[in-house]
Amino acid sequence: MSSTARPKLWQTWTRIAPGLLPFADAASDELPLGRLLRLSLFQVSVGMATVLMIGTLNRVLIVEMEVGAWLVAMLVALPILVAPFRALIGYRSDTHRSVLGWRRVPYIWLGTGLQFGGLAIMPFALILLSGDITHGPWWIGHASAALAFLMVGAGMQTVQTAGLALATDIAPESARPRVVALMYVMLLAGMVVSAAVFGLLLAEFSQVRLVKVVQGTATATVVLNLIALWKQEPRVRGRRDDATDDATDFRGAWATLSGAGRVRRFLIATGLGTAAFSMQDIVLEPYGGEILHLGVGATTALTALMATGSLAAFGLAARWLGRGADPLRVAGLGVVVGLFAFSAVIFAEPVQSATLFRIGVLAIGFGGGLFAVGTLIAAMALDTDGFKGLALGAWGGVQATCAGLAIAGGGALRDGIAALAERGALGEVLMHPATGYAVVYHLELLLLFTTLIAIGPLVRSSRRAGALPASKFGLPVLPG
Repeated sequence: MSSTARPKLWQTWTRIAPGLLPFADAASDELPLGRLLRLSLFQVSVGMATVLMIGTLNRVLIVEMEVGAWLVAMLVALPILVAPFRALIGYRSDTHRSVLGWRRVPYIWLGTGLQFGGLAIMPFALILLSGDITHGPWWIGHASAALAFLMVGAGMQTVQTAGLALATDIAPESARPRVVALMYVMLLAGMVVSAAVFGLLLAEFSQVRLVKVVQGTATATVVLNLIALWKQEPRVRGRRDDATDDATDFRGAWATLSGAGRVRRFLIATGLGTAAFSMQDIVLEPYGGEILHLGVGATTALTALMATGSLAAFGLAARWLGRGADPLRVAGLGVVVGLFAFSAVIFAEPVQSATLFRIGVLAIGFGGGLFAVGTLIAAMALDTDGFKGLALGAWGGVQATCAGLAIAGGGALRDGIAALAERGALGEVLMHPATGYAVVYHLELLLLFTTLIAIGPLVRSSRRAGALPASKFGLPVLPG
């Protein structure tokens, strides 16, 4: 290539590259893309911890360390206990007065410390839980494992709530929906990458290797969060927003936020929809294996298929919201897609069609993605009198709590109905292994219809009342 051609080629590339980079339009003069991507690393650390607890340790404890499945389920569910406090965490970060002039950073570091502490003691607690103990009471392993999981869960909830609030603080108002969406895409990226790394490192399992992996994750959490927060939040000594004075306590702020009926209805719709899309999480792969006779590899690929649907949903939501679409209409469309998705999963059993089942799984990811991004952008408008952290904490708390309860309820409901069907208590027609799964999927359809009832008046009134206005959300490429 000639020397005169190189400058022209470089000039052409610099003109087209920003349009091809994912999230390029989320950047701004106040928040460049490099700084934005660095800030999003706190979501990567949360994604690592999520995969470690829900995926890696879940399997290792049950299979390799032979811990009871019921006990593992209880440990994994412990972080749900912290989820309802996300609103309080967000409020405290809104009103915090720091000598150094920070509001969000102290809470992010508090969450980071909890994550690190929980991960640091977790491997030894799990070894005790597996029965490798010669001295001390039998319950010491149970108590220490519960403490470790609870600390990690509390740290994740705190980091995520304060981190998202920080992102909305430093981003221009017009770019906030895109910035927060990028945060969640980085969460997905952290989960995908860490799942692959953990799988490779633990391919040949040993307790010593497990200790190294978990404690390596603890160290990586601190490093990533340190890089993410470096010089991100401006320091303003004696910082205090006019709306967050000492006279406004948490109850008053919450009453202000939830005083409007539309806000309560929005949070109810968010909880119902999240539960509807989450209840199948624990039964989808067993359904494919037991009822449709799919192999281990085929059922494992279902997670990737669902993630692909979510990616497509974010891409279309980017286009629609970028053109000024109402985010609640996007969320409602996701619910409608979910109705067809779960119907496809149900009908896959009588026709024994793995293809129809996979289409249903893909559509579940697509509908759930539309619903999640729609309610997320609508939640950005729940900011009342400067309480951004409280608004995001309320949305995140409702979502996490309802998802956890729905997952636990789905597994229990499937087992209970299956036991009744096997004994013939439900009649001869329902004496089939698919009965328990079908009840869960039909309940999800009922929850989706209820969600439409809850969200319908919000769609009609959002533009008229201005309570939950549409937000621009334009991303040039699929965000995740």
